[in-house]
Amino acid sequence: MKLKGVDEALKLISEGDTITISGMSIHRNPMSFISSLIKSGIRNLSFIDREPGLGLEVLIKNHVLKKVRVAMAIMEWIGTPPNFRRAAEKGEIEVIEDVCGAFMAGIRAGAFGVPFMPVRGIIGSDLVRIHEAINSWKVIRDPFTGDEILTVKAIKPDVAIIHVHKADPEGNAEILGPIYEDVLKAKAARKVIITTEEVVSTDYFKGREPTISGYYVDAVIKSPKGAYPTSMYGLYEPDYEKIWEMVFE
Repeated sequence: MKLKGVDEALKLISEGDTITISGMSIHRNPMSFISSLIKSGIRNLSFIDREPGLGLEVLIKNHVLKKVRVAMAIMEWIGTPPNFRRAAEKGEIEVIEDVCGAFMAGIRAGAFGVPFMPVRGIIGSDLVRIHEAINSWKVIRDPFTGDEILTVKAIKPDVAIIHVHKADPEGNAEILGPIYEDVLKAKAARKVIITTEEVVSTDYFKGREPTISGYYVDAVIKSPKGAYPTSMYGLYEPDYEKIWEMVFE
């Protein structure tokens, strides 16, 4: 059985790990667990994602992260997360700019268990030079055409923290509405922590395919309203006043 308390699940995260989280912007971030992570004292983490928002912003505001690799950080009408911008401008965190297509190629490679994934475009951008220097992208010759093509090294986060609608004690999980990259993140990560609005019996998934198989999951935490103040599809909308308070106060 993978049902655990928060303190036990936090032991899956070590100083210096690379983490990724569920959702995007102000939707389905694992905010309750992030609050516990901040209180745990675990620091010097790296963060990787395609389009994060409030979860990333709160982690930076509380000095949990040392490195951030994202394609874009955005919080809808709030715009660029202000603590992210401040920390980047002051050099308090190392920021590596990614590209949506390249992130998707990398996380797919990690999920599929292959060392890299090719992606069209990007060649000619200064980002190629930056990523080649850190060994995350590489321009090679297409073995079939001889043309140059960009390859993205597999992205394999140490821990993925994913908030879902329902999960059983074995880790099988259901997400309703937009899934974003969360299934790929679960398959690519070395460890997966699921926080769930509701714990259901294993019978729930008889004849029903889970969004995320328990095979990939290490811990399940019961966490009603665990995405608040970000939204949870079908259950609650973003609380914009609370989001504003968490960012600016």
